[in-house]
Amino acid sequence: MLKRFRRRCHGPNRIPHMPSQKTILLMGLPNVGKSVVFSKLTGMDVMVSNYAGTTVEFAEGKLKLGDDQFILKDVPGVYNIEAARDEAEKVAVRMLQSKPSAVICVLDATNLESSLHLLTQVLEYDLPVLAVLNKQDLAQKRNTDINHDYLQSVFQIPITPTVATTGEGFQALLKKLFDVVTAGKPRRHIPDKQDYDRWQNIENIIAKAVRMRPGADSGQKQDILIKPWPGIPIAIALMAVMFATVIGLGMGLRQFVLLPFFRDLLFPQLENLVNAFIEQPLLRNILIGEYGFLIKGIEWPFSLVLPYVISFYMVLSILEDSGYLPRLGILLDGVFAKIGLNGSCVIPLLLGYGCGIPAIMATRTLPSRKLRIIIAQMVCFAVPCVSQTGAFISLLAERSIAAVIGIFLVSLAAMVLIGLVLDKVLKRPLPHTLVELPQLLWPKPRTLFKKVLMRVRRFIVDGAVPMIIAVFFASLLYELGVLKAAGEFLSPVISGWLNMPSEAAVPLILGIVRRELTVLPLIDMDLTSVQFFTGAIVALFYVPCIAMIASLAKEFSIKVAAATLFATTFAALFLGGIVARVGHYLVMLFS
Repeated sequence: MLKRFRRRCHGPNRIPHMPSQKTILLMGLPNVGKSVVFSKLTGMDVMVSNYAGTTVEFAEGKLKLGDDQFILKDVPGVYNIEAARDEAEKVAVRMLQSKPSAVICVLDATNLESSLHLLTQVLEYDLPVLAVLNKQDLAQKRNTDINHDYLQSVFQIPITPTVATTGEGFQALLKKLFDVVTAGKPRRHIPDKQDYDRWQNIENIIAKAVRMRPGADSGQKQDILIKPWPGIPIAIALMAVMFATVIGLGMGLRQFVLLPFFRDLLFPQLENLVNAFIEQPLLRNILIGEYGFLIKGIEWPFSLVLPYVISFYMVLSILEDSGYLPRLGILLDGVFAKIGLNGSCVIPLLLGYGCGIPAIMATRTLPSRKLRIIIAQMVCFAVPCVSQTGAFISLLAERSIAAVIGIFLVSLAAMVLIGLVLDKVLKRPLPHTLVELPQLLWPKPRTLFKKVLMRVRRFIVDGAVPMIIAVFFASLLYELGVLKAAGEFLSPVISGWLNMPSEAAVPLILGIVRRELTVLPLIDMDLTSVQFFTGAIVALFYVPCIAMIASLAKEFSIKVAAATLFATTFAALFLGGIVARVGHYLVMLFS
């Protein structure tokens, strides 16, 4: 999605709706280019809000037409609003029922049938409507001509051809939009409300409005990517390249750019300032000590996590803008169905390997609360983020490549088990999911840059800031001796059950702040191979970081967050103890 600037707000904290300001809705299918249209119309003054009483987000910005100022709302992309099933569709219906001043319905020139199906449903609300026929350039490349004048006469609304990525047609769009909002309530009637009749009528309209020139490309040759052969080998190769790029680019950015900047330039200056102006030892240690707030509060989120966030979102944005992700979802749909999921779940799961926080947020796009909870729990229990993955490799690779492979096989098995169990426990039917296949395209560098920048800003607000606050309290507790006392208190569990040294309790406590901190301190400890693998198993299932728990509470409820906190802690300690005992028995058996 292309957004110029977004600031996160929730509930009523949205752009104030002054009496002189009116509302215009921007609607369309997912992947229709609606967000690019929104960005072109609103410019820089954009906010992101949650629709009241839901976790569904939409962007809103200011749009001036003549002497009047309007609030333009980017309604979540939907396929159907006649029988609204998921949360996004219900929000779209409520927005239409709020009687906006006008509706801009974005149509996809390369997928006109589904777009017109949604348009006919919007027209039944008897509101002023303007249609935008977007992606005209792609339709022309496929030798397809669309008679928008005929479509205007059939639907009795103005229709403007545009190319949103270049701004072509936007002057005519603004002029027609002004005419629509000043004309008042339309006079038209769309009689056919039966779904079958609607589709039949649309097919008849398209037969007259669309002309395929010689050499027209229907895009069918791209469907090979959703067939098992060669779709699966291509998917495996792409995923391998993706993770290699994420790890390699992230490590390079961290090692050669961020760490030198922080450790060689910024941190010495901070330490000099603190030593010069603060004489009290406790306060000085809280700021620049072993877990100093000014050091770790910057280093952990911005040099340890941020480089992998940037590299991951760059790769993910390429997959999104190329049109490949919907194909991957369809390809995996049959596999996911066996554990109660569908192909659309692949996106938040992929996000989880970058960072768990955006993965939990991405579940908002799933069509049911049941799916959202299942995926969120899979991420919290068994999907290691990029930083934790790097920590596992650092901990185990030098000792045993088999141990590295083993930890990820355990992760995969746990994900399958969680899906199967929650599918049985949460006895709710899963809705069918419609997925449109956009044309495969080369992503535009400028669009990619803006998308990655928007997501990095989101990470800073939702991930880095809570992490910095958590580091401050961890530093305070460490210097006050609370962490050490807690470690001594937990030592019977650590030493007795996990067969680990008592000092391994401290990483478990720090792991609440950041998941990879459950792993990294173990590297410097004198442990056996069994203890290293036990520590890795505990870290894999251990409690999500504070920011993830906060995200669970915000997206679902405090009850869900508390249950996850308890379940992950129990699973980590229980399974860790089992591994320790089995490993000890095997060592004794083969020694």
